[in-house]
Amino acid sequence: MTGQIPQRFIDDLLARVDVVEVVGERVKLKKAGRNHSGLCPFHQEKSPSFTVSADKQFYHCFGCGAHGNALRFLMEYDKLRFPEAVEQLAARLGLEVPREGADDPRAQARERKRKEGVNLLELSASFFRERLRMPEGQGAREYLERRGLSPEVVRDFGIGYAPGGWESLKRHLGERGIADAVQIEYGLLVHREDSGRSYDRFRDRVIFPIRDIRGRTIAFGGRVLGDAKPKYLNSPETPVFHKGRELYGLYEARQANPRLERLVIVEGYMDVVALAQFGIRNAVATLGTATTEDHLGRLFRMVDEVVFCFDGDRAGRQAASRALETVLPQMIDGRQARFLFLPEGEDPDTLVRREGPAGFEDRVTCASPLSEYLFEHAAQGRDLDRLEERERFASQVLGAIGRLPEGVMKSLLLTELSRRTGVDQSSFEALMSRGATETAPSAELPPGGDMPSAPPSEERPLETGRRQSSMGRMARALQLLVHEPALVERLPEDDDWCDQADPEASLCREVVRLLKAGGYRSAQVLLAHFHGTPEGERLAALARQAPLVPKGVRGAELDNWVAYFQRHRRQRSPQEEYDALLARTQAGERLSQEERRRLNELLMELKT
Repeated sequence: MTGQIPQRFIDDLLARVDVVEVVGERVKLKKAGRNHSGLCPFHQEKSPSFTVSADKQFYHCFGCGAHGNALRFLMEYDKLRFPEAVEQLAARLGLEVPREGADDPRAQARERKRKEGVNLLELSASFFRERLRMPEGQGAREYLERRGLSPEVVRDFGIGYAPGGWESLKRHLGERGIADAVQIEYGLLVHREDSGRSYDRFRDRVIFPIRDIRGRTIAFGGRVLGDAKPKYLNSPETPVFHKGRELYGLYEARQANPRLERLVIVEGYMDVVALAQFGIRNAVATLGTATTEDHLGRLFRMVDEVVFCFDGDRAGRQAASRALETVLPQMIDGRQARFLFLPEGEDPDTLVRREGPAGFEDRVTCASPLSEYLFEHAAQGRDLDRLEERERFASQVLGAIGRLPEGVMKSLLLTELSRRTGVDQSSFEALMSRGATETAPSAELPPGGDMPSAPPSEERPLETGRRQSSMGRMARALQLLVHEPALVERLPEDDDWCDQADPEASLCREVVRLLKAGGYRSAQVLLAHFHGTPEGERLAALARQAPLVPKGVRGAELDNWVAYFQRHRRQRSPQEEYDALLARTQAGERLSQEERRRLNELLMELKT
């Protein structure tokens, strides 16, 4: 069921459920005075620092800072999206979750389509597993045996076999009433435009089901048995599969150990499965793409340490450089990233067979910390005895440090850079502060708005300043609301001030509607409503960036933006507004109901 869950229901649900009971089902708790305590499930510890209060209906860890109510605990521990956590809590009390706007036929159709897609992929996964056990799967079974995989590992990872016929899966699903068009949409069939023919995407391949964090099959990867190309083949992007967000083996790793401390990112399916065969059950693999911020955000919500595992050749070094750029903004204090480079010609599969699990684990433990790799990478190919080379080295390291969040790690790296170059640390800090000021131009304030009298509340590094300065105008207003939801009270009653042509306008209106309807004053609750969606990722990105103006003048800043948008809208001609909305639809963007209504109004107006 879709539609917005009313805030009054959420409040009533939290008032009726017992957080001690919810947490106690997953964590061993002991009575400690008026509270309960136990080992924190969100980080590894030997002495209990995790407290659950029955009076306050709240949990808090004094070690890692994790905290929240019963709803938040389910989201973090069971890795549930906000609506799913509400459903689970409601089920405990035998309640049905009400939805506002759930009778919208389009919303119902979208939800029905999503469920049908997941069911289709589960049915396909079952088909592939069955074929592996049949006579036609003998070649695949022999391949898995040669790779040393036990029946238990094959079972745990749900490995199967796609027959060599052109339409084996197509016929199987067709007999169950599933149309070719649906199979094409979810990446199971390939459609040829020239002939109009469709056939199985995966043929004569060992099949690795790709599962989401809840264990639902959302895509497939196939390893060829013969000489066909490509050697490995993934499902394309579908309504339920986005390779920039999913990781192969993550579900299986959590099933093997719910209290993971470290995750190792390797290159392919067989690396993950081979390591699992040797008892190393904390490896995951990206799916034909470099590691993204979404990947790392998901991993760091589960563990404090991530190890990147690369080949030692030039391609591996280039991949490591890209990974460094991606991980830097994620490195808040308490997190660790390491870089492991394998010997020439080796991959995790071959190395663990040659050295054994203990040898591979030793390599992981001794992998280069981010700080060590950062300096080594910047110094590569440079003669640091030469002044010019030392300047380029310092500039490269300083740019990387600028991408780090504020914290102890950032300060320590600046101190180490000062030691290695002989330049006073205060000089580097001044350079970074100057860079942040120069890359935050006054044009970022609303035209005609007042310049805040107070300086920015914190100095921002060069790269952060550059990212902030590229933020759109509507995104500026949205960012202020994410950081201070109470500012919604300053907005006009209607949402006509939103710039219809701005791609952020639809999300901004939805946020304003939620804030006004629910009376939220917590950014955490706001983000929870969008958890697990592209909109939620966008809001989380805005929440990670501090606004350029200090807290005391953010209300005035929002007022200025609203006045600017209202002025801008009055100045725009109907033709310009129509062209802007039309361009967004032609680019494949989905307009909101209000934007579609406005587009029709403009069309009628321009026709007369």
